[in-house]
Amino acid sequence: MSNKARRGYTLIRAFEITALAILILVGIAGATPFAYVTSPGVDTETVFVIDTATNNLTALVPVEGWPRDIAVNPAGTKVYVATPGFNPTISVIDIATNKVSATVDVGSYPLEVAVNPAGTRVYVTDRDSTNISVIDTATNTVIDTVNVGLSSHNVAFTPDGKKIYVTNSFNNTTSVIDAITNKVTATIPVGDSPYEVAVTPDGNKVYVTNSRSNNVSIIDTATDTVTATILVGDGSSDIAVSPDGKKAYVANFRSNNISVIDTTTNNVTATVPVGIIPLGVAITPDGTKVYVTNAESDNVSVIDTTTNKVTATVNSGKYTINYPTKVAIGPILDSDMTDQGVKATSNATEDAGIEKTNLSSSEEKNVVESNNLNNNISESDNGNRSGENESSKNNSTPGFGLLGSLVCLGGGWKFRKK
Repeated sequence: MSNKARRGYTLIRAFEITALAILILVGIAGATPFAYVTSPGVDTETVFVIDTATNNLTALVPVEGWPRDIAVNPAGTKVYVATPGFNPTISVIDIATNKVSATVDVGSYPLEVAVNPAGTRVYVTDRDSTNISVIDTATNTVIDTVNVGLSSHNVAFTPDGKKIYVTNSFNNTTSVIDAITNKVTATIPVGDSPYEVAVTPDGNKVYVTNSRSNNVSIIDTATDTVTATILVGDGSSDIAVSPDGKKAYVANFRSNNISVIDTTTNNVTATVPVGIIPLGVAITPDGTKVYVTNAESDNVSVIDTTTNKVTATVNSGKYTINYPTKVAIGPILDSDMTDQGVKATSNATEDAGIEKTNLSSSEEKNVVESNNLNNNISESDNGNRSGENESSKNNSTPGFGLLGSLVCLGGGWKFRKK
């Protein structure tokens, strides 16, 4: 082969490898997360898994003990479920298999659960005691308890992982815990019967729903004092703040609607009717959809954040989402998989005799963890799947972008050789 031919061959290989890298990253960026819904009904005791791209149920995970609250770790590999039934535990679900991989004994009635930003600790509130259990995620064992002196309801971390905010429903306060020492550093008076708590992405504000006074208290994390109170719907329960920090969504279980709060003005800008007794609310990482569990309607409402309208209602065919209580949405970030894809491409470039180029971006790319298809609900069992859009299905399937890229590359290589 002449030098000219060799150079042409090398350039073609470089183009193909670069195109493959771009297609891989596009496929990763187009991945979508999954929503995990607790269903503590007598007939189910299940965690339902919803594909947020298609709003179809994709898996059923049996979880004994009346699954109530739920949280996904930052890595998107584990789901932690509070199960306060006959054998009170925290069930650990492996996202890769959609199966319970471990159970952790905690207090007598585990109520709410939260994972710290590092993914190393899980904090669990106990309705029947004044203690919060601290679980080491590496060993799945309780390594500490924090006595807040009160029966706590919910718990949330600041993004830097340094402070923890805990609602105390029986004396209308919110406790502040130092995450390093596990000591209570402040107790803040809020509204009547504070239930749920959420922290803004910048860590500057904490929102506490007060279910009996039908309002939301806003806490300044710099001073740990209430700076504003917002009147919302009747029976404010769960709350979630959008990823950009501009909006907060409050589920009002007695008025059957969602209050949308502008976090800049502290005003309710919209009220969205949903199902009966909305108890849980969660927002997709891209901020485009809000998922609301409707306990008495046995379904999940999906709200478009642009229009503030319900665009879908997730049912489950012959399987009943019996009294859905809480919902958590897994992140779509997996830097390890992204690094592996870029590394493989970079190595291939080097093998072709080309100077290695850094193909990775300074921003980490999004990727969703693969779910075990053996646990998926069949199409015949899911009434929602009959009208599923094929292109949406492909976009939501983990690994499709990579598979499509390889097929395209292989076809192009054969065509050039001919």
